[in-house]
Amino acid sequence: MNIAFVGLGVMGAPMCANLIRTEAYRLRVFDIDASRMDPLVSMGAGRACSVATAVSGADLVLTSLPGPQQVESVAFGEGGIFNSIEPGATWIDLSTNNLDVGRALHEKAHGVGVELLDAPVSGGDEGAIAGTLTILVGGREEVYARWLPLLRTLGEKVLLLGGHGAGYAAKIAQVVLCYLHSLALSEALMLGIRGGVGAREMLGIIRESTGRSYVADRYGPSILNGDYDPSFTIGLAHKDMGLAMDMASKLGIELPMCRLTESTYSRAVGEYGFDSNHLKAVRLLEEDNGVFLQEEKV
Repeated sequence: MNIAFVGLGVMGAPMCANLIRTEAYRLRVFDIDASRMDPLVSMGAGRACSVATAVSGADLVLTSLPGPQQVESVAFGEGGIFNSIEPGATWIDLSTNNLDVGRALHEKAHGVGVELLDAPVSGGDEGAIAGTLTILVGGREEVYARWLPLLRTLGEKVLLLGGHGAGYAAKIAQVVLCYLHSLALSEALMLGIRGGVGAREMLGIIRESTGRSYVADRYGPSILNGDYDPSFTIGLAHKDMGLAMDMASKLGIELPMCRLTESTYSRAVGEYGFDSNHLKAVRLLEEDNGVFLQEEKV
């Protein structure tokens, strides 16, 4: 079976590596940053010089791209997927995407005889490396069933949530909670510290109480040690918040906490830059309040 994998960033590269390790598939890889292909080629993947050469002749195309703009460009641009993918092939998009672009992909795929699944992932780079991601799938049940064994190479939980777009919607809805939790965690820490509790003691209390969350367990230590978690950029986090606000607007839903979080992340991007670590939004709140969590010791 021939597979094309397009997009070899923090998430795409380890997912692709896990597929190579199975030795069950022939993979061709492409990324606009050619150096990202090198480790995967050394593992046995074929190197493509363009999206078109990667996709041509593939039974399955997998994409893991930063967002809707990149997905749309790779799909519809000159030399894009729809110019090269063959009828009868399947495209599984693992990206975080919006519903408008997702709808356009589905309509075009249907018109050219290509099956499509939206299958964004959750679990971060650690989950991508370990093959323990949660994969949120939208699309036809028969197509999902056909590719389920392959998807289980990438994730522990693979969930068919509904028709086309359901996976994208679920990813946007759940990921914003991570950013809300990050800011809420930092505010709780600041409140405890100002009240006289040590930072690490306060984090420990949160992690053993009703306020416990994945964010407190996974990111709390990164807040206290001051590295603000380098595994993801604040620019991409803000992009996700923008997708959520756009989706809410189009669905006629008012989300005041999400709006405030999006505004805070927007300020942080302006202050620290797109490529800064994603928890730098917490740093912004620290500076606003004059409470620097990593400087507080028990």
